[in-house]
Parts: sequence; structure tokens; C-alpha cells
Amino acid sequence: MKYTEDHEWLRVDGDVITVGITEFAAEQLGDVVFVELPELETMVSTGDEIAVIESVKAASEILAPLNGEIIEVNAELTDNPALVGEDPLGAGWFFKMKVDDLSTLDGLMDEEEYQNHIA
Repeated sequence: MKYTEDHEWLRVDGDVITVGITEFAAEQLGDVVFVELPELETMVSTGDEIAVIESVKAASEILAPLNGEIIEVNAELTDNPALVGEDPLGAGWFFKMKVDDLSTLDGLMDEEEYQNHIA
């Protein structure tokens, strides 16, 4: 698992990554009431705003963690956005993307580095 400074987690499976937000971010947001997911087959670049989360406390953008193509979205979040807070590391994932260059994962944090980041 890798992490971004924007509190996203990335689970790597070959050249496909699954992206969600961390438990820390989910706790900070509170109850999530709306999720806007990216379009399938969209090519994104690192840092692009590609999804939106609205909670009772605030609205936040999900940024593309790497360059690549969106190949799957978690449509269940549209009907049940509370999954983000209930299971942020499991059923609350946002999208899967095919990564252009896996070596760019090396620039992201591992679990220990992320824990130090939020401490």
C-alpha cells in the first residue's frame, strides 16, 4: 500500500492501482453525503482534480495520484456515499486506474512514512 500527502491510499495490483482515502481523512471529513466519481476511460495526470467528496463538514477534491487512465469506478458510492466513512480502506474505494509508469509509485509514502506524516 502507498499513500499520498493528500491522504489517499493506493493498492497496487500489477499496473492497476485502486484509490481511496485513508481512515484519517475519512474521520476528518465526518459523514459523507455525496461523492462525484471520475468518468471511465479518462486520461488523468498527477494532481488533476478527478473526484469530489461532500460531507457535513466540507467538500474535498480527490486528486489523481499518478498519470494514467481511469478504468473502473466504485458506482456503489453514488447510492451509498456513507461507505467512505464506514469502510475507507475496503468498500469505500473510489476508482481504479491503469498507471502509465509504475516507477512513479516510488515517490509515494509507505505505511510508516504516512503514519509519521499524520502524527
